[in-house]
Amino acid sequence: MQINEKQLALVNERLKAIIESDNYFGRMYKEMGITEIKTPEDFKKLPFVDKAELRNAYPLGIQAVPDSEIVRIHSSSGTTGKPVIIPYTAKDVDDWAAMFARCYETAGITKNDRIQITPGYGLWTAGIGFQAGCEKLGAMAIPMGPGNTEKQLQMMQDLKSTVICATSSYALLLAEEINSRGLKDNICLKKGVIGSERWSDKKREYISNELGIELYDIYGLTEIYGPGIGVNCNLQTGMHYWDDYLYIEIIDPVTGENVEDGEEGEIVITTLVKEGAPLLRFRTHDLSRIIPGECPCGSKYPRLDVIKGRSDDMFKVHGVNMFPSQVEELLGTVDGVSSEYKIDIAHDEEKNRDIILLTVEAEGRVNFDKTAETIKSLFKSKMSVTPKVAVVSVGTLPRSEKKTKRVFDHRED
Repeated sequence: MQINEKQLALVNERLKAIIESDNYFGRMYKEMGITEIKTPEDFKKLPFVDKAELRNAYPLGIQAVPDSEIVRIHSSSGTTGKPVIIPYTAKDVDDWAAMFARCYETAGITKNDRIQITPGYGLWTAGIGFQAGCEKLGAMAIPMGPGNTEKQLQMMQDLKSTVICATSSYALLLAEEINSRGLKDNICLKKGVIGSERWSDKKREYISNELGIELYDIYGLTEIYGPGIGVNCNLQTGMHYWDDYLYIEIIDPVTGENVEDGEEGEIVITTLVKEGAPLLRFRTHDLSRIIPGECPCGSKYPRLDVIKGRSDDMFKVHGVNMFPSQVEELLGTVDGVSSEYKIDIAHDEEKNRDIILLTVEAEGRVNFDKTAETIKSLFKSKMSVTPKVAVVSVGTLPRSEKKTKRVFDHRED
């Protein structure tokens, strides 16, 4: 999807502001002789930026306005290296809330809903983003934050929450608790707005069925406002994203070249109106594709497919490149296996070879030994790797209130 003239004009405004601020990227563009973008071809000559450069500019090297205009900062939830600090102006905060309210509306949520917000507050963008969008919409916000499942379930019943906002991991935990306690008839949930991590179809189906709700994927990342820059509609044909605030392109993660609409690649985002920390051609490492054509729902906003994973999530065993999404798809075909799994990779010094241990959960109605053999055979035929497989009862693997870590590579220790 080629950048249009209106978007180009907005990019030039951001470019001018960045250069005038003499921030980290302003100095970079000046050194490269970049002062104006006249054509889509010029735009494609802009260098990509990524999280490593944002860390190089720590703490506020990407700020593009004076301190007097900054009203808030947020930080990415990553755990490696220096944190990324993103400053926001009052307009940025309001724009983000407007986008988030648009997400709620696209999901069919109205000001009559009661929205229980379980993601974390603080430096992380999640909780406060869900709340600001809720207030902009005019709905009732129930700002629970993460954890304290007893209190979550009490408020859900007493306040008759109609919408739950959560990571897929915490939504799963809540669904399992509601199921085990027989509370399904006591809750009034109708919809769930789920973000922060990719999730398998099997997990989606379980949460939807156990809670009796419609589920909506919300997209976003701290560097680009936070959650709320895109959401799927009730037709579930992909996530609509707000191209009046953002320009999205899909590139080949290896070559950096743009791919055609419909082809899978890495999402690259340019902020069109962001003031505090505008970013041009930011590499997200998220893998998806732009869905060609207009959605049957009637919305004119373009669509991204569900996030397939991250280009930097890949792990390698016996020379084979694998992604968590491939594991999830494979396990989704095995009867009785839940959505939860854990992968441990280690090096056997005695045999001088890498080993992979896959731990999966299965329902008590299936034979664990036979299930393990089925999974081994599928891995061998589909992925050319034969793991050691441990099948355990549903609920054995730890549940998370935030994102769930799936792959533990002990070779790095």
